[in-house]
Amino acid sequence: MATTTLAKQADTTTADDTLKAKSRDASVVSGGHLVARALKAEGVDTIFTLCGGHIIDIYDGCVDEGIRIIDVRHEQVAAHAADGYARQTGKLGCVVTTAGPGCTNAVTGVATAFRSESPVLHIGGQTSLSQWKQGGLQDLPHVEMMKPITKFASTVMSTERVADMVSMAAREAFAGAYGPAYLEIPRDVLDREIDVSKAVVPEPGHYRASVKSIGDPRDIERLADILVNAERPAILFGQQVWAARGHEEAIALLRGLDIPGYFNGASRGLLPPGDPHHFDRTRSQAFAKADAIVIVGTPFDFRMGYGKRITCPTLVQIDQDYRTVGKNRDITFGLVGDPGAILKAVLDAATARIDNGKRQLRKQWMEQLQQAEVTATEKLMPLFKSDQSPIHPYRVAWELNEFLTDNTIYIGDGGDVVTISAQAVRPRGPGNWMDPGALGSLGVGTGFAIAAGLARPDAEVLCYYGDGSFGMTAFDMETANRFGVPYLAVIGNNSAMNQIRYGQITKYGEQRGNVGNLLGDVPFGKFAEMLGGYGEEVREASEIQPALQRAREQIAKTGKSAVVNIWVDPREYAPGTKAQTMYK
Repeated sequence: MATTTLAKQADTTTADDTLKAKSRDASVVSGGHLVARALKAEGVDTIFTLCGGHIIDIYDGCVDEGIRIIDVRHEQVAAHAADGYARQTGKLGCVVTTAGPGCTNAVTGVATAFRSESPVLHIGGQTSLSQWKQGGLQDLPHVEMMKPITKFASTVMSTERVADMVSMAAREAFAGAYGPAYLEIPRDVLDREIDVSKAVVPEPGHYRASVKSIGDPRDIERLADILVNAERPAILFGQQVWAARGHEEAIALLRGLDIPGYFNGASRGLLPPGDPHHFDRTRSQAFAKADAIVIVGTPFDFRMGYGKRITCPTLVQIDQDYRTVGKNRDITFGLVGDPGAILKAVLDAATARIDNGKRQLRKQWMEQLQQAEVTATEKLMPLFKSDQSPIHPYRVAWELNEFLTDNTIYIGDGGDVVTISAQAVRPRGPGNWMDPGALGSLGVGTGFAIAAGLARPDAEVLCYYGDGSFGMTAFDMETANRFGVPYLAVIGNNSAMNQIRYGQITKYGEQRGNVGNLLGDVPFGKFAEMLGGYGEEVREASEIQPALQRAREQIAKTGKSAVVNIWVDPREYAPGTKAQTMYK
């Protein structure tokens, strides 16, 4: 029996060696290897995945092309990681899933990238074309499912077109406002080997054009005139400014013309706290009194009150997507193109204008806002310094901000506790703030943390979770440890889905309001210990900072992720939660 088994193994080894030798034949290439070649041509150096029989030839190609394969425990994490990697690198993120549940598990991550305008390529497996519509294993209508949450979705019908379709999907991901694309590749198309000469392989750098458009030059001149002549201007920078890497031009415009800057989404951190052009607590006041407002790279969605609260007579919108400009409210005029390119062109045009004395008025305007910022912070200090027990979530937010370094990437993953953290946490540099964006997805943090650690190995990564969101994807903390990118997980634990709980209690009363939103009291610090890392439970406000410092030291010592589980008061809520603004 043993001899027979060994003989079978020998036969298998011989067959494998023959297959490998064939795959190394330069004149022959498989579909999976064409995928890897096309990804390499696009600049993709890492894929995030969970293995499946439909996609293994892509792995083989990635090994040959030197593309790093990060395998996770759940496809949602893989999709969030691809999104996070795109945000941190500015390049195309890539998630590869098997068919059926592999694809459906990734849907939340792809949808998050869609609402956050993040360039992600999702490559999914599919049953063989030879079994089309026969009910093959894990067969689902993936393309039809993915179309509403991607910019481009298609099946690859022939091995000859594999690389061409990957390049096409990448091009679509960067057309206008960035976003995800989906490619379904049937198993026989992926595994089939063809003569290289028959493959359509676009040449790197030659299959898509520059996206650094400035739109209509006349509008550049018009906006330059507005900003030079404005006495009380204000600019809000959104997700697109960082995603398109227009942050240097954005900062140059603020400083060059002395304009107060406000920041949301990924643009938080473009300027450090304390910079004279950095503002964040006075946006409502500035927008109410400004004589010119420029909105750059963010839509008039629920986060902006759909634009209805802006009453400024001059409102200009800059966006990568024509469809976003003027959506939900009228504007003075709009510019469509790359944020950085437009802002540079505006500054160049404005610099040539004669100083008409308005610059001094703009400096006075900034001084007024700076004083208002100080006043607003002082009003919050009693909450930030609260010693109450259970711990006030505002105190946690303050301690987190005190803990950050210039090189800490802060990730927010949760509901109310994370919303509160935005009141205090001030990232110190570009790319140092990550949040789920407009979809409001819970569970993004673990994938984002893995991606941030891989993209920026010299940075410290801190993810602040609610206990509800931590429970969704926490097991992939093992993935972070396995690939050498440990991070600090801080949990604001109120044993509830508290943001929703408040609305239920308000509407239905205490008895019915606690239905479907209460969670168990879980000592999550033990979770990190189970994975070989450091864990700690914190129940007193004075212990928050020492616990964070101990966790930092232990991560450096052990190379494993740490968890600081902070028990916060479930009776405290964010102002937006109390006003239920997310539903208005």
